[in-house]
Amino acid sequence: MARNTGSVCRLCRREGIKLFLKGERCETAKCAIEKRAYAPGQHGQGRRGKFSEYGTQLREKQKVKRIYGVLEKPFRNYFAVADRKKGITGENLLETLELRFDNVIFRLGLAPSRSAARQMVRHGHFYINGKKVDVPSYILKQGDTIKSNPRKTEKAPIKKALETMKNRTLPHWLAYDFENKQALVQAIPVRDDITIPIQEQLIVELYSR
Repeated sequence: MARNTGSVCRLCRREGIKLFLKGERCETAKCAIEKRAYAPGQHGQGRRGKFSEYGTQLREKQKVKRIYGVLEKPFRNYFAVADRKKGITGENLLETLELRFDNVIFRLGLAPSRSAARQMVRHGHFYINGKKVDVPSYILKQGDTIKSNPRKTEKAPIKKALETMKNRTLPHWLAYDFENKQALVQAIPVRDDITIPIQEQLIVELYSR
């Protein structure tokens, strides 16, 4: 499966905002954007010129791709699906991205970042509706249940996550049963559930050119 292998801190610096790609580290003074709040590269400290309309749209698309860890081809496919669905295309796109398996694991607090969630999914840490699924891009549906693989529950990442989850407020569309160690997608996420600063209409305009 194709993925970005470069420094993720450079991605945050390129977009000029924290994308929280390294989990807890992004909340500390060690975060690269706290030390170097300018674009990477030889000319990164120079003044950023004003983006053209196309440049603004492109940067927004790149930002969303990087937040969710999706490369160009699958991202374009998600957009095509969102465009065919009823409703507002941009909101449909964000809904689909939120329902990706790796993002749901991250939203539940079972992984410190989306990249960590992807690794855990690939390693078979979770079941969906009783069946092992190791595809991070799997799109969940309302009513789906997620349960930790019994053979993985006592491993450090899952054990630590379960200990900290009790102090975590979950999005309203997710629920977690601590007794059975099982999560439920109890609703479909709506635009107001996504607090990340995203202007999805810019992405729609870019792909509509």
